[in-house]
This record gives sequence, C-alpha cells and structure tokens, in this order.
Amino acid sequence: MTAWHRRAARTPAPPRRRLSVWALASAMLVAAAMVPVAAGPTPAGASTTAGTGAGKGWTATWTASPQRPSRSFTPNWAEEGFTRQTVRQVVRISAGGRLTRVRLSNAYGTAPLRVTGATIARTARGASIRPETLHHLTVERARSFTIPAGAELAGDPVALPLKALDSVTVTLHFAAPTGPATYHAQATATSYRAAGDHRADTSATAFTDTSQSWYYLSAVDVIGATPRRPGVVAFGDSLTDGYGSTPGADNRYPDELAERLSTTSRPRAIVNQGIAGNLVTVDSPQFGDSATSRFGRDVLAQPRVGTVIVLAGTNDIGMSEAPSPIGGPAVEVPAQKVIAGHLSLIRQARAKGVRIIGATLPPMKGSRYHTPRSERKREEVNTWIRTSGQYDAVIDLDRALASPTDEDQLDPAYDAGDHLHLNDAGYRAVAHAVNPADLG
Repeated sequence: MTAWHRRAARTPAPPRRRLSVWALASAMLVAAAMVPVAAGPTPAGASTTAGTGAGKGWTATWTASPQRPSRSFTPNWAEEGFTRQTVRQVVRISAGGRLTRVRLSNAYGTAPLRVTGATIARTARGASIRPETLHHLTVERARSFTIPAGAELAGDPVALPLKALDSVTVTLHFAAPTGPATYHAQATATSYRAAGDHRADTSATAFTDTSQSWYYLSAVDVIGATPRRPGVVAFGDSLTDGYGSTPGADNRYPDELAERLSTTSRPRAIVNQGIAGNLVTVDSPQFGDSATSRFGRDVLAQPRVGTVIVLAGTNDIGMSEAPSPIGGPAVEVPAQKVIAGHLSLIRQARAKGVRIIGATLPPMKGSRYHTPRSERKREEVNTWIRTSGQYDAVIDLDRALASPTDEDQLDPAYDAGDHLHLNDAGYRAVAHAVNPADLG
C-alpha cells in the first residue's frame, strides 16, 4: 500500500459480492486499481494517470478533454466549485464491454480533491437512473477517495456490462468544498446538481439545477470490448466538440461516426477530445491548452488508441481577425505557424505508432472569422494538408461541406446559422466523409 493510500480516509468496503468483479478483472490482466500519480500540476502534454496505458486491456469508450475553471459561452459551476452537493452527469459511450471503469480528473485543481462518494448506472431518462444497475465507484474498494492536484484517477473495475451506444450516468458527491473545478466547458449535454448527498438516488427529483458542462469526469473505459480494434480519437476544436448540434441528442460528428461504424463490419470506439475555441498554437484560459501541448495527454495517453483524426486550425486563423467575445487570446498566427503545429502533432503521433489523419478546414465565408486575409491562410493550410503527404490520410471537409454555389461558404443545409459551425446534418456529413478503411 502506498503512502498516499495510507493517508486516504476510507469508508467500509462494499459487500462481498464485489469480490467476483476483482477475480474477473485479475483473470483479464486488469487488476489495476484507481492509482494516483504524484501530486502537483502536470504539463498538459504529459500522461497524468498510472496504469491506464495500452497493454492493460482497457479501451476508452467516452472521453472529454479537461479544461481550467473559467467562464465560457454558457453559465457553468466551474469557478465556484461544489460544497455539500451532488453532481450527476450523463454520457453516451461508443463501444461496449464486460467491465467498466471511470476516470476523474483534477488536472487543474490547486489542491487535492476529496470525493465523498460516486456511483455509476445505466441512464433511464434525464437525471433518473435504472435502479437495478446502480454501482458504487471505489478506490481499492473504498468509496471515499482523494485525487491529488494535477492528477487523473482511474477507478476500480465495475461489473456493469455495456453495449455500444449505451448511456451511463456518473454521480459525484462532494461533502467538503472542492474549490474551482476542472471541467469541460461545452458538453452539449445537460448535467445536474442537487444539494446534499444524492449519489444513490434513482429518481431525478433532487436534481433541480442544470448546466451544459461536465465536471471532473474525463473518461469511461471498458474491457472485453468487441471488436478488439484499437480506438479512434477525434481531436480538435468546436467542430469536434459539437458546437451547434442539438443539445442532449449526441449528434456531434464523433457520435455520428460511432453510430455509422456500429452498423458496419468495422465498429470501434470513437472518443471526442475536442475543445470549443481551442487553438493549435496558443494556450488559452478559456479554450484550453494548445493542441500541440495537450496532444500527449488527450490523445496518446488514452488506452488502446490506434488512430487520431485532427480537425484544427480554424481558431488560430479566425482569432487573428476577430478575438473571442469572452476574452480569448488576441493572436496573430500566420498559416506557416498553423502548419508547423500540425507537423508537431504528426511527429508526436508517429513517435507512439499512432495513425494520424488530417481534415481540411471547412469554409467560413460570412462568419465573423472571414476576411480576405483569413481566407488566404485557410487555403494555404488546406493545400498543405491535401498535398504535403505528411498525414496518413486526408478527409477533405473543405469540399465535402462547401455550398454548391460558393466553394468558400458552408452549404446552407449544414450551417448552424453563424456560417462557421455545423448543425446536426453537417456533423452527420462529416462522419460520412470519413473513409472507414482509412481508420486502420
């Protein structure tokens, strides 16, 4: 037992029937309990989780990139954090498995995070859950645990078998003040909050407050997934995060791609590591660490990753013309710097043996980002993505999403209304522009 675990206060162990879960996990070579790394801030490019890499048998089936607590386009609870409150979050996985585990992130916490208790269950509707599927989440079979500042923790295996495209509900209770919360700003989904301890509630009655962000929840992993192909990470900005899609409908392009592949001979886990507003080359308190600096953590450190799809650069170009209304970085990024950022991502992926696919930047004429100068930059970056031969494959979204009457503008059928982001039909078109054979 580590010194950290000796310091951690615990509640009594769960009932003996849980031991069968451990026996099964051990037989599958995954008796990896929730293991912290050393406390303290960790660079975004570094892995912050022990025991979660490839070779342990786990597959990431749902993810969200952690961000610093900040204000965003919609109100959130990140800066205030939680005290004597319960947070309930609903996510839809991409691939199923025999056992499940949850990962929680305190990546941007400045102090250890005390989780009084947590549960997982299959979702019923809204904030209600299916009572027969409720399981308490544990750390070495203890229901209360602490996540060091700067760390991510992966939990004990749970005997909750899941199928592809199932929705699961993760509920976290915090008795002590958390301080500002590591979160994911644009969930395009509803999270719920209740006063007091409601981690085991099966109904939605107590969960009267809502938010459109995720808090501390960074991943759901499965083991025994079928098929056993390595997973795919969708990496980028708001066009990957799903801004403009219908909230709560799981119509982001990675969701649509998972749905599409689930009906083919090539189904696999597809996880989303997009951050709305994210830039390739510039860190931002509101929009996350730059793509080049977070790539190691958000892509390469995920278990059983085989391929990454990169759709990034629009914000570097656009914010050179129109800074964000919520205080994003004022930048002047030339096209060659964006290209250098893409080359950095390619080098990082190749060093880890991960296949990397580049997507061209979609049209943005008519948006606040569009000027003659930004259009020239976009065309220069897209020409490089198409013709340089640096990527293992290319998805030409510039052409797939263009208006039939103006190639510099989004097809109106795909436009969410701001001439920059996509609606549900647009994200579906992105998923159908992916050649399954290119995923490896």
